[in-house]
Amino acid sequence: MKLRISIIITLLTVVIFGFKLKNEKFNDPDKEKVLLEIIKYVVERGHYSSIELDDDLSLKIFDDFIDKLDPQKRFFSLNDVKELGRYKYKIDDQIKAYDLEFFEEIHKVYRSRIADAKIFVDKIFDNNFDFTDNEYIDLDSDSIPFSTNKNQLYERWRKQIKYSVLDIISQKSSSDSIDDNQIKIDAISTAKKNTNDFFNYANEIDRDDWFSVFLNSFVGQFDPHTFYFNPDDKEKFDVSISGNFDGIGARLSREDGNVKIVDVIIGGPVWKGKLLDVGDVILAVGQEDQEPVSIFGMKLDDSIKLIKGPAGTIVTLTVKKIDGQIKDVKIKRDEVELEETFAKSTLISKNSKNYGYISLPKFYADFDNYKNRNSANDVKNEIIKLKNNGIKGLILDLRNNGGGSLQTVVEMTGLFIEKGPVVQVKSIGNRKKILYDRDAQVYWNGPLVVLINEMSASASEIISAALQDYNRAIIIGSKKSFGKGTVQNIVDLNRFISNSDYDMGAIKVTTDIFYRINGESVQLEGVESDIVIPDSYMYLFNGERDEKNPLKWDKIGPATYTKWNKYNDKFKYATDQMNKKLNQNNIINDIYERANWIKSQQSISNIPLNLVKYKKYQKDQKLKASQFDKILSYENQLSFNFLKTEKTFIKANKELFEARLKWHKNLSKDIFIDQAVNTLDLIDSSIKTNYILAENKTE
Repeated sequence: MKLRISIIITLLTVVIFGFKLKNEKFNDPDKEKVLLEIIKYVVERGHYSSIELDDDLSLKIFDDFIDKLDPQKRFFSLNDVKELGRYKYKIDDQIKAYDLEFFEEIHKVYRSRIADAKIFVDKIFDNNFDFTDNEYIDLDSDSIPFSTNKNQLYERWRKQIKYSVLDIISQKSSSDSIDDNQIKIDAISTAKKNTNDFFNYANEIDRDDWFSVFLNSFVGQFDPHTFYFNPDDKEKFDVSISGNFDGIGARLSREDGNVKIVDVIIGGPVWKGKLLDVGDVILAVGQEDQEPVSIFGMKLDDSIKLIKGPAGTIVTLTVKKIDGQIKDVKIKRDEVELEETFAKSTLISKNSKNYGYISLPKFYADFDNYKNRNSANDVKNEIIKLKNNGIKGLILDLRNNGGGSLQTVVEMTGLFIEKGPVVQVKSIGNRKKILYDRDAQVYWNGPLVVLINEMSASASEIISAALQDYNRAIIIGSKKSFGKGTVQNIVDLNRFISNSDYDMGAIKVTTDIFYRINGESVQLEGVESDIVIPDSYMYLFNGERDEKNPLKWDKIGPATYTKWNKYNDKFKYATDQMNKKLNQNNIINDIYERANWIKSQQSISNIPLNLVKYKKYQKDQKLKASQFDKILSYENQLSFNFLKTEKTFIKANKELFEARLKWHKNLSKDIFIDQAVNTLDLIDSSIKTNYILAENKTE
């Protein structure tokens, strides 16, 4: 199937961004001004909606940047904000003139306040904590004002650290083997280490990183999904959307200045060769035929850059093993695939019937080599494997799937329908295009359930909406999905500059709004489930409606499409029956009650810092939470089995086998999957009933 999607990067470049900057080559001191110039041009010419660069926007940028730098109001004082306030209505003019005076000033003040805060913190840990004082901490950072003086700032830090210590004490105090005083000593030591790690991290953040934050305070005013990626962030984004990278196949973290192995990625070079273990510390990194470079105290991102490299190259790591041995380990880098990114399936058995389950964490694609691996092809292959296992119905799980490639979602929808429209896209200048599935082949024509929740967004909403409009699937999950009805494209900013060694990064810019084939947008409104199943956190977040500066909802005319009639009565019967049963389901009612309780906890902001009162507060919280233990201990009575084609391979790989067993264990506690299978079971039963009735009529 071929798709012709018009508003993509190529068109953006040719039509919208057909210009060159005057400064084709620039020195480092000028790079930020040039970057600002490019980004300003891109968002003004390439964004779906236009906004005026005026005093109102200037004020929004000011408030957003302050909030991003100091969300808990522990660095800036009220006087700092007032002094910086002289720029409130000047930022728009400075952006137009590519003047960085505001950024320079606020960056200088902020760095100074981090240093001041570190002095506060060191002093706090030098003094004893009095856990008998009847004082409280207010955790509602939105409502508390900025401190009027240094004493108030000191007190804010003191209470925050004391709260951290109390939290650690409460976690450890259940142990009878440790004396209470020792618990306090250990808790203070842990809190000190955590706080020092925080400041070490803050000091690692360089000017380029802070400038990225400023740029995003600017472009974020256009809409919440327009975002600037500095080069490091762009690389991470590419990995997340493609699911693969070149490297050694290990996850790393910083601890006390050391780089430590925290996870080994299944299938990567380290895993295949059993070369490193979780807990090993990397001391130095040597490239082929080069002297090793010590990475102690080095910024984590810089350490990772040294360790990663093109597939086929050799890197030598000087490693301190968990048993204390120091040795050199040679590793041949290779392409590493992040299995948790990719589609995977399992066979579900109930009452001697098999059902298929496919988990899709995101709509991934490698745009440099689209045919190499993408989510549409992977889901197709999983469907084929499941069909060979004789399934009666299929579950496609899109919960927590935040979207991804537009092309793959159109292709994936085509796996379940005959030829027809999938989504409508409106671009800059109200240009409208309908994206079609042009492949008549249907890979699964049986009963289909799609699982969604509040975090199912963008591409997840496109396929859910299309299958719902075609009456091709029953949507089960949260009341509504996320409500992100916009399309973003990635613009490589380096194309605007020649003869430069500096990587400008990229910008993700909103260029389109998509609409259901029935003409309605999912923007803000999301996709409504046919069968609603609550989750415990349903009231904490309302999706796109909770975001800053979301685009508005609207609608256009419908596309021409023909609904599936095969399952009309069966779907309606199953949906009606399930909604009746769920209204009478005790576990479902308990989940609603727990969700309301969790919501009520968000309004509690004043926490006692007296040890006795804090322990009582924690005890009351645990007692209330324990009333919902039956939800957490819930187990469906389904059987999860390996597919025939993968059973031998998985069992031969210990780590992969254990990972899949753990996955199956988690699925066995999932009430969403339980109700999805119940729905498919009702559809299958109604199909058999109708078949028998039809036979009787014929006789």
